[in-house]
Amino acid sequence: MSASSISPGARPAHGIRRLAELVASYALVATTLAVLAAVLVLHWTGQEQAARWVGSAFALAMAAYTAVGMARDLLRGHWGVDVLAVTAVVSTVAVGEYLAALVVVLMLTGGEALEEYAGDRAGRELRSLLERAPQLAHRTHPGTGELEDVPVASIRPGDRLVVRPAEVLPVDGTLVSEQATLDESSLTGESLPVTRHHGESVISGSLNGGWAIEMVATLPAAESQYQRIVALVAEAQDRRAPLVRMADRYAVPFTAVSLIIAAAAWAWSGDAGRFAAVLVLATPCPLLIAPPVAFLAGMGRASHSGIIIRGGDVLERLADVRAVAFDKTGTVTVGHPSLVEVRAEPSHTGEEVLRLAASAEQYSSHVLAGSVIEAAHEAGLVLESSHEAQERATHGVTARLPSGEVVIGKRSYVAEWTGPIQAVSLSSGELAVYVAVDSAYVGALVLRDEIRDDARSTLRDLAGLGVQETMLLTGDAQATADHVAADLGIAEVLAECLPEDKVRVVERHPLRNVMMVGDGVNDAPVLASAHVGVAMGARGSTAASESADVVVMTDDLSKVALAVSIGQRTVSVSRQSIWLGIGLSVGLMVVAAFGFIPAIVGALVQELVDLASIGNSLRARTAGRKGSFRPSAVLAKTVDGTKVSGG
Repeated sequence: MSASSISPGARPAHGIRRLAELVASYALVATTLAVLAAVLVLHWTGQEQAARWVGSAFALAMAAYTAVGMARDLLRGHWGVDVLAVTAVVSTVAVGEYLAALVVVLMLTGGEALEEYAGDRAGRELRSLLERAPQLAHRTHPGTGELEDVPVASIRPGDRLVVRPAEVLPVDGTLVSEQATLDESSLTGESLPVTRHHGESVISGSLNGGWAIEMVATLPAAESQYQRIVALVAEAQDRRAPLVRMADRYAVPFTAVSLIIAAAAWAWSGDAGRFAAVLVLATPCPLLIAPPVAFLAGMGRASHSGIIIRGGDVLERLADVRAVAFDKTGTVTVGHPSLVEVRAEPSHTGEEVLRLAASAEQYSSHVLAGSVIEAAHEAGLVLESSHEAQERATHGVTARLPSGEVVIGKRSYVAEWTGPIQAVSLSSGELAVYVAVDSAYVGALVLRDEIRDDARSTLRDLAGLGVQETMLLTGDAQATADHVAADLGIAEVLAECLPEDKVRVVERHPLRNVMMVGDGVNDAPVLASAHVGVAMGARGSTAASESADVVVMTDDLSKVALAVSIGQRTVSVSRQSIWLGIGLSVGLMVVAAFGFIPAIVGALVQELVDLASIGNSLRARTAGRKGSFRPSAVLAKTVDGTKVSGG
């Protein structure tokens, strides 16, 4: 219903309901304002004694309420800035400045309300993901062909769905319609709509364009892209950062300086009011509010770019990253190896080697297995089945086929059955899979997995952000890893390593603050143990995404550098806001010490300090050290249908 259709009589009722909601949401602020108004009325009507008693009693009650939480923190060994707030209220009441005491209480309660409001503004990208999650889907009944509305959770792979205009795709699937125009900005951060064609994959969370489309579900809702994002966002919102109370690190020195200035002003002037005036200006609202606002802003900025950061503590760790380790396949390479050549021994033909290799690879979960099987199908080869097969993770597969016992995998693995094997020569970007039948080496498959276009630029961006060392950790053969590392300029390489080897390297690295970037199931342990684990979640495994601290929801390696930049920016802005609040407060305290700022005026001036700190914290919504981060691999811009590189 539009605003113009609301009847005049309904408008006041709507306004009253809205006011009641605000009062309920910010009860302490509303109560403080009501008491302050009552005290002012008493003061202006000449009932000074009553005004003093009401104002002082309420201020002391609020100080006691704050002191209870402060005492719990002190018992846990946490000395916080709440000590100053309580001291300011008590001292102003003690010297008769009850109006100033009420303003300090209003600052404390209003500060919390302002934090909630600013955090709501800064975190709207995070919540928008949750709010847009579809609840129903339009499924075509397999028997009648009629559309039925069903809960999204009931969708299963193979279900045929209709997505109407302006609806969100409920699950991952394959497009049946000839074409679809989809807005994927909530997932990828790319503002321009994308066009998908018949047979292409479409991801849940995309917003459909101007006409209805048909699709076939390939994953249930719980495993689809959008629901994974929603789950990660929900978890991220529930986690608090240690840096949110970073101001507590400054609490002891700031409290000491404030008390020294206040005591010196009192001793020098003989006026206890100076003591109260100084402590009013020492009230630490900017220190309490600014850091959490900055962290919410940083997490919102990341989410808008297709990066899910699982908690503010991760932002702090991202800012400290000094070394980055990459998995190879699917991380710095495209992850879709293609068969280049079959190098068969004289005893077998190339087709026979490929057929046997693909038959055994049917029982492997490795990314290379799919490429070998696909190549065999394209060649029209008929594969054999096995009732006995075994895979040794990251090494290879042994399968007992009608044609014999086939072993396929790394050279060292196959050599355990055949004896020493001569390594085949490889070009840059190539890798070899060795094949043996009945303990006899029969040949090798040479595949090529291209390096990502954005891999080199990402490494340059990370170096520019202060990363001192990069590593390549992979289960692939040494020769293949060396080729890729040389092309990328990575000096440190660990090849043919198991998941536990990766964990050991990352945990024992001398720089300590190591970020690991990976995408496979075998990367899950090292992602969990690294200082920061980053999962390339667009094509990566659920296990990798669940164990990582950061999930890049698009197939874009440059987002790794962007995540580091956002972490650095957020922590930097948070610290700036704290020092801004401290600097302004100390400067104003010195002025108040000489009697130029009365307590009541100081309380009002401190509100401006609050606003300055919060405004500065919201700058964390822009990534990069100097306002915005622009990766070397700048996204191509489209002008009149022609792609051009933009800077």
